[in-house]
Amino acid sequence: MSIPRAAAPPPVAVTGATGGLGGRVARILAGTGVAQRLLVRDPSRAPRVPGATTAVATFGDRAAVRQALTGVPTVLMVSASETPDRLDQHRAFVDAAVDAGVRHLVYVSFLGAAPDATFTLARDHWATEQHVRASGLSATFLRDNLYADFLPALVGEDGVIRGPAGDGRVSAVARDDVAEVAAVVLRDPGAHVGRTHDLTGPAALTLAEVADTLTAATGRAVTYHAETVQEAYASRAATGAPDWQVDAWVSTYTAIAAGEMAAVSTAVADVTGRPPRSPADLLRDRP
Repeated sequence: MSIPRAAAPPPVAVTGATGGLGGRVARILAGTGVAQRLLVRDPSRAPRVPGATTAVATFGDRAAVRQALTGVPTVLMVSASETPDRLDQHRAFVDAAVDAGVRHLVYVSFLGAAPDATFTLARDHWATEQHVRASGLSATFLRDNLYADFLPALVGEDGVIRGPAGDGRVSAVARDDVAEVAAVVLRDPGAHVGRTHDLTGPAALTLAEVADTLTAATGRAVTYHAETVQEAYASRAATGAPDWQVDAWVSTYTAIAAGEMAAVSTAVADVTGRPPRSPADLLRDRP
């Protein structure tokens, strides 16, 4: 008499797998033997990792998302690209996840998400969280701060970081740390039901201190110039970007000035068991 083979565990779904965060999560999960379903726009760009299949679905295509998530109990929802209709896309995705029978959704939100957040996009994250809560899905929210990986990109060609952040501080978090937290949560979602993890770096720095850190790491002189809000709008508007995008860019800095990105959390260490990386750590470890 043959013993029936145990059924393979269902896959974990990862959205944004062609991006910087989703791709990192996919590779971490693959390294621990977790089966995955990667939701992508372009399957040719999906990471080639063992135990993963791909499904083509955009957030706003409710039918495609429903089909892609059928049979998947746990989903990582990496927020969609910044567009004027991003919140509508998020709501459509959440509704499709409910239709597909998803049980637990891990959503990548933003630190200080609130209806009156200074950073305009943090308001969209709050509205998405509210929609998830109202959907009845079990959920975990990962509220990450600005990516420390992005800080060098703030420097202009003249070696100056410009923005109306004043003397405010930002506890920027390494993208690898966010990915590692997400992977832990996805492997054991039951331990994180109803939890909101604020994901930050080990310390909050002013942009002048960020400039000093970049100078020390690269040998290139970097300084910080505290623009006025009016100067910031004028310089960003000159790029021809739409008003909503300019508002988002400028409010990143004004949120720092308002102290809304200064909180330092122990969540990275609490979840992963190791301390978060600092901007200096990232710069030192760059190839």
